[in-house]
Amino acid sequence: MAMNGIFQTLRNSGNPTISSSLTTTILLLLRRSFSLWSMKKDPDLESSLTRNRRWIVNNQIKNIILRCPNQVAPILFLQKKFKTLDLQGKALNWLKKYPCCYEIYLENDDYYCRLTKRMMSLVDEEETVKDQQEPVLAERLAKLLMMSSNRKINVLKLNELKRNFGFPDDYLIRILPKYPEMFRIVNYSGRRSSMEIELVSWNPSLAVSVIESLAKERKTEPCFTCSLPLSWVKSLERFHEFNETPYISPYVDGREFVEGSKEMEKRVVGLVHELLSLMLWKKASIVKLGHFKREFNLPEKLNVLLLKHPGIFYVSNKYQIYTVILREGYNGSELIDKDPLVVVKEKFGELMQEGLHEYNRRRRAVNLEKKKKDMLLVRSTKRGEKGTAEVSEQVDHGAQRRDLYDPEERKRFYKVLFDDDAPPED
Repeated sequence: MAMNGIFQTLRNSGNPTISSSLTTTILLLLRRSFSLWSMKKDPDLESSLTRNRRWIVNNQIKNIILRCPNQVAPILFLQKKFKTLDLQGKALNWLKKYPCCYEIYLENDDYYCRLTKRMMSLVDEEETVKDQQEPVLAERLAKLLMMSSNRKINVLKLNELKRNFGFPDDYLIRILPKYPEMFRIVNYSGRRSSMEIELVSWNPSLAVSVIESLAKERKTEPCFTCSLPLSWVKSLERFHEFNETPYISPYVDGREFVEGSKEMEKRVVGLVHELLSLMLWKKASIVKLGHFKREFNLPEKLNVLLLKHPGIFYVSNKYQIYTVILREGYNGSELIDKDPLVVVKEKFGELMQEGLHEYNRRRRAVNLEKKKKDMLLVRSTKRGEKGTAEVSEQVDHGAQRRDLYDPEERKRFYKVLFDDDAPPED
């Protein structure tokens, strides 16, 4: 509203020079403010996001199919779901790209889709790993609650990031009941949106961050690591200056720090670092992280704070979604420490790529065959045209010869030419 008022004032000022000058200044300021959302692109990390994007979409399709009756989904039903998956085009075309993952068949003039045997084998393997990982997932959830200000987290908010942490869709009934000494569900208002997970007991052995654990192993002071090239001189200087101040554990209550202070910044950087370290892919949507401002005492402008520390975090805007990645979690485009769930999910990614390569190979073969047929048709057509022209020419020449050497034709020609009384020819 304020910006609209400024532009309205400029339009009513009556002085085109002042209006133009002020408009230019405002646009420059706006551009400068939006430039806060820019960071020098890292091709390797951008590549990892591209690969993950395809996997995420196919994983969601897999889950949709598994929830369908008899684990078979009508293509028309999947087409409707494409909007929620932020996909365009035909669902049938997308599914055909991954023949190793999806089996498509026609029944009563309608197309249906189910998972292939190889895909179902991976689904079973993933379920086995989830069962084995339950104690680890319980500890991960406890650590999240221990970092929160009231030792409670809203269920609906946590559901937005549950897959980032590796929690299964049914974690509320699959994990929580098995650990009553650690968790409980509370809902003081009775509304579904108010349901929260509360920490029952504090475990000091879990209140240790990844940075503190690593420092203990190395017998050094806890500090952040920087993953920037030496050419980033100014950024490296700012990083070392920031790193010289004492490390603050994310498990310390953040309410005791003043908003905007160096101690608050240090604690928030440590907290985001710990959150990303607990995630499977060491990355998260900044918007979704911002939903936990109250629980984790995050600043209003979390994006600005993250961009101030390019040595620790990488911020990308791929697919128009701002994502923060923990730099130290990657070597190039490859994740360094892979959770057992990630290993299984990568097998799914490999199967997906295998199917995509097979699909592309078939398409290339079909296109090549089509080109060959088109070339043969063109050659055949040219030969036909040439042959027709030659035949026509021969016919014309033959007719001319017959006209010139036929006695009756010559006699008739001369009669018409010299006999004035000769009647005109029909």
